[in-house]
Amino acid sequence: MDWLTWYNELAKPEWTPTPKVIGTIWQILYPVILISFGFVFTQAWRGVIPWTVALPFAINLASNIVFTPIQFGMRNMPLAAVDILVVWGTIVWMVISIWSRYPWVAVAQGPYFVWVSIATVLQLSITFMNWGR
Repeated sequence: MDWLTWYNELAKPEWTPTPKVIGTIWQILYPVILISFGFVFTQAWRGVIPWTVALPFAINLASNIVFTPIQFGMRNMPLAAVDILVVWGTIVWMVISIWSRYPWVAVAQGPYFVWVSIATVLQLSITFMNWGR
């Protein structure tokens, strides 16, 4: 069974966005993520900020990248739920770590934080609604 058929067969909350809406939101967010993360990694590489400030950005990026293979490749919803909680938590950590140096980078994470907050509630809901499946 392909991933879309599998996903469509899962029990989901009534407010679940369609895959097209989810994809569109990520298409809007990715450029902001690219610019802000690229800026932070460049500043760390140049020694302008310590790598400890860039660490939550790196963890967030890695966690974000592995979510899709975990959820749709492995079809491991509990692990995907843990992963998205890491994504959410590292956004909070990112904002705290960068705020005093580059507030614009912290503010730029606002839409990302809102979307990941919604996605986290959605993922946890789907995970619990399909527990044992």
